[in-house]
Amino acid sequence: MTIGVLALQGDFDAHRRRLEELGAKVVLVKKPQQLDEIDGLVIPGGESGTFLKLLGEEGFEKLKQFVRLKPTFGTCAGAILLASEVENPRQAGLGAIDIRIRRNAYGRQLDSSIRQGKLLQSSLNHELDSALEMVFIRAPRIERAGSAVEVIATEGKDNVPVAVRQGTAMAATFHPELSEDTRVHQAFLDLIGSCGTDTRVRR
Repeated sequence: MTIGVLALQGDFDAHRRRLEELGAKVVLVKKPQQLDEIDGLVIPGGESGTFLKLLGEEGFEKLKQFVRLKPTFGTCAGAILLASEVENPRQAGLGAIDIRIRRNAYGRQLDSSIRQGKLLQSSLNHELDSALEMVFIRAPRIERAGSAVEVIATEGKDNVPVAVRQGTAMAATFHPELSEDTRVHQAFLDLIGSCGTDTRVRR
């Protein structure tokens, strides 16, 4: 199993270290053609508009094709890129997960925080309302989730979705790579394992 981490910006190296801790082989993806060589991809945090500029038209189309075929996990800015709808402001996305997401909904960099949320029972793990530390940095907020979207984790008294899955795509609005808890990354590895190497997987 070879996992790629999109290494155009953001703290991609923290994802690399976490995945390697869990036994995965990791490559840093900087060129579109590298997507042909991996079994799954992590899109890290950063600035989603900058990601689009750095990807360029060719890279964006290659990435869009990839997320239709193979498991992809986006955190923070990566979650924004995977969404079907983006607000504040509107922005093009990959449309991999049927969610509406609002950029910077938790405030500016100074409003960054560590919160306790809940990891829910899901088809990827067997936890049930288990506490999960979540690091939010200029985080987006999921304001709508379609009927085909599975909520993996929630936060706050209103149980706002903060980690979701649809088919072979996962997204988290927080930064699991900055916590000591490995379960979110392990859930992504489990998802890749359940897909095997069959690139015909569709959502």
